[in-house]
Amino acid sequence: MAGGRGSRLGPMTQWRAKPGVPIAGKFRIIDFSLSNCINSGIRRIGVLTQYKSHSLIQHLQKAWSFLGGEFGEFVELLPAQQRVDENSWYMGTADAVYQNLDIIRAHEPSHVLILAGDHVYKMDYGRMLAHHVEKGAQISVGCVEVPLEEATGFGVMAVDGESRVIKFSEKPKHPECMPGRPDTALASMGIYIFDASYLLDLLTRDAGMSMSSHDFGHDIIPQAIKNNRVFAYALRDVHDANRAGYWRDVGTIDAYWKANLELVDVVPELNLYDEQWPIWTYQQQTPPAKFVFDGPNGRGSAVNSMVAGGAIVSGAEVHHSVLFSNVVIERGSVVDSSVILPRVKIGPNCTIRKAVIDEGCIIPAGTSIGVDLAEDKKLYHLSPGGVVLVTSEMLGQPPMVR
Repeated sequence: MAGGRGSRLGPMTQWRAKPGVPIAGKFRIIDFSLSNCINSGIRRIGVLTQYKSHSLIQHLQKAWSFLGGEFGEFVELLPAQQRVDENSWYMGTADAVYQNLDIIRAHEPSHVLILAGDHVYKMDYGRMLAHHVEKGAQISVGCVEVPLEEATGFGVMAVDGESRVIKFSEKPKHPECMPGRPDTALASMGIYIFDASYLLDLLTRDAGMSMSSHDFGHDIIPQAIKNNRVFAYALRDVHDANRAGYWRDVGTIDAYWKANLELVDVVPELNLYDEQWPIWTYQQQTPPAKFVFDGPNGRGSAVNSMVAGGAIVSGAEVHHSVLFSNVVIERGSVVDSSVILPRVKIGPNCTIRKAVIDEGCIIPAGTSIGVDLAEDKKLYHLSPGGVVLVTSEMLGQPPMVR
């Protein structure tokens, strides 16, 4: 599911779909879900797109066209195309799948795995499918523990002793806590496994209900738990089933900034260097990163940071930051606790602190960002957590999203 507006990311999704937002120095958010599929042995994949999908589609064509169609393997684009009703696009998550039921039927699956394309995590879907079959489930819902105060943004579940879902509330104002865990809720990850024939029946029935919002969280799952076998499956580490797995919802500027900077920790929770569970993406052919000058007028250095290929740090200092590909930072500038997206050019003698600089921005010489938040708020986007987001349009430059 890669068609949502991603409105909580504000200006970052003005020209791109949320699953296509760059993350972690060289990836796109959708790469994590797709890599989990490949690593789990799932190689028949449809990607449902809708809003502002051009850069996402370009990425999918470059990064995910390696599967062999002659062997029945594919990542297939399923854009909203008014297949069912000439007057409507995808009207909800369930409707998006419903509008492609003929394509699903053509592949004759036993089970259908439905994923959100806008979260950062590692997950072995094979384990979840085995749990689904073992329980005799008709629906399985991937879940993760979240702090109770954050649970209002998720579907929240209550389960019995066998992990059967007995209650499901989508984005409740007053979420229910876990038994004996007053500060924790069990949240849906937006990951579902359905028995295929059961899914077809549910979606066909839902499509005929005029009062339905045609959404899995609001409509399909709450109705299904009343009379059917719906089970929760807790996210586990891909290498150690006794440990909880890593999962981040990067749907806000603060969460996006935090998830990127977590990766520069000495031992981050998300291991991008894991050869047993690699994250796949399109790798642009760039020269190695370069750090130049070492003198009284500036030293090119990066400490506690991740720096992608093609970046040039020219007599500038970078601390606790993530630099994407082809970033250039000129002499005398200081970048601290920031996320700098591809092809950004930071002029000389700039100071950038606790910021996200969007793709293609050109920061003029002497600019200060993240130093005077009151002034920044007049010019840029300031998040509730004090992260300054700068886009090319805020600088009076044409958008450069790719």
